[in-house]
Amino acid sequence: MRRDRRVIDAAATIVGDLGGRLQRDVPLGPMTTYRVGGRAALFATLASVAEIAAVSEAVLATGIEVLVVGRGSNLLIADTGFDGLAITMNACADGLDLHAGDSADERLITAGSAVLLPVLARRTAAAGLSGLEWAVGVPGSVGGGIKMNAGGHGSDVAGTLVAAEIFDISTNRSGTVEAAHLGLRFRGSSIANHQLVISGTFRLSFGDQQRSEAEIAEIVRWRRAHQPGGQNAGSVFVNPVPGEVAAGELIDRLGLRGLRIGTAEVSTKHANFIQADEGGNAADVRALMEHVRTKVSEVFGFELRSEIRLVGFDDVTPSAHAFEPGVSVP
Repeated sequence: MRRDRRVIDAAATIVGDLGGRLQRDVPLGPMTTYRVGGRAALFATLASVAEIAAVSEAVLATGIEVLVVGRGSNLLIADTGFDGLAITMNACADGLDLHAGDSADERLITAGSAVLLPVLARRTAAAGLSGLEWAVGVPGSVGGGIKMNAGGHGSDVAGTLVAAEIFDISTNRSGTVEAAHLGLRFRGSSIANHQLVISGTFRLSFGDQQRSEAEIAEIVRWRRAHQPGGQNAGSVFVNPVPGEVAAGELIDRLGLRGLRIGTAEVSTKHANFIQADEGGNAADVRALMEHVRTKVSEVFGFELRSEIRLVGFDDVTPSAHAFEPGVSVP
């Protein structure tokens, strides 16, 4: 159901002091790695936590749904677009502090939610810090990485995360939440969609710069050899039994590599990737995802959970402002 334009207009009025950083009918597809999908009714580039608070006021007053776009590496936007307020915090959450809390063996570093995970991996390795080398292979940001407990090559965010600063739209306040209270699990967390990650603090160990950079180079080489480039969002489905049963293996056993629906195709290089054609549409990507999920369920009995967040689809219940419990923000 399309949202009442009066709600959109009311929300725009409340956050109107953002000036030129608030826009209407902005294409969202190009902001995602799939590069398909429609427009956002409203789009705002936020430059401070105070402006996030203004967005919170708009949400609480109107009920408009809000979407954090970030780097767009795990989003599929419907062709009909997003009838809410999309925001990016890239302008106020791109800081990286490598010099906080030194000790003899460890160092605490803090990264803004907009910092790219590959950049974080390379910067920390160059500083002689070890623990985030794996992140070079994850095409997302710190904020998204914390929310989904991103990982790869035997490690994940939970392995080094100490705490995250969270802004809770439902209460219009922010606070620091220790990693133990974030509900981090395999490719997931208890952070709700209305709770925005502002930054994360990680505990890294002093290591060998050359060794870390060699590990990063090997990860990059491996991913180029085994995973496709182009218009995709990385792995589509979470491994149903981590360490034992991989989603890609199940899809492979069904012979689905190269399967095409319209402008979307199961990658011929890695079965857990779905590629979108240039100029393609989100409906085809979604249809192919559901086809693969159904086949795996029918043959193997596993209900695959998607790593991709579906936005703007009529059959997906909006959850960003149902204010599900989420984590407790002090």
